[in-house]
Amino acid sequence: MIRVVIAEDQKMLRGALTSLLKLEDDIEVVAEAADGLAAWDAIMEYQPDVCLLDIEMPSMSGLEIAEKLKQENHLSKVIIVTTFARPGYLQKAIDTQVEGYLLKEEPIDFLIEAIRSVKNGERVLSTDLAAALFLKEVNPLTEREMDVLRLAKKGMTTREIVKALYLTDGTVRNYLSSAIQKLEVTTRQQAIEKAKNKGWI
Repeated sequence: MIRVVIAEDQKMLRGALTSLLKLEDDIEVVAEAADGLAAWDAIMEYQPDVCLLDIEMPSMSGLEIAEKLKQENHLSKVIIVTTFARPGYLQKAIDTQVEGYLLKEEPIDFLIEAIRSVKNGERVLSTDLAAALFLKEVNPLTEREMDVLRLAKKGMTTREIVKALYLTDGTVRNYLSSAIQKLEVTTRQQAIEKAKNKGWI
């Protein structure tokens, strides 16, 4: 029996996935979660074979959970399920070494087979996502520039970012200015939006 935890913040979709997977003789949905923290707790409690994770969830994203699991050498395998074919997200998923990355528009049969394949040690990727990876853009931002933009995205002021990252005011402004130039935009907000849409922050 393949034991699965489903983490999806849309209640209707989560319920539909659970109902459909329960029809399979070899798949058991051991827990459902509506946000990242609840998903993490469920994974720790039930130790599933496969975690089906939405990419964008409250409190912790599917990719953050996957990263944490890999850091801890956890045995649960991860399939990211997303509506986004963004190359940045896909690259991050590949860097995190998730076992599957599927678009939500795939037929349910594809998802079911993906769960079985991943359990057997294979990697699964939606065809459209493979094309997106081929066309992927190189992220021009440094780690520090991404850190500063992530904090700015949370609504932090320059002064708050200075305190959070233990940097000087001038250094933070330089990182912001550099990120704005590299992303070919004119404002901090535009830089945040563009980096977010590319899946870089």
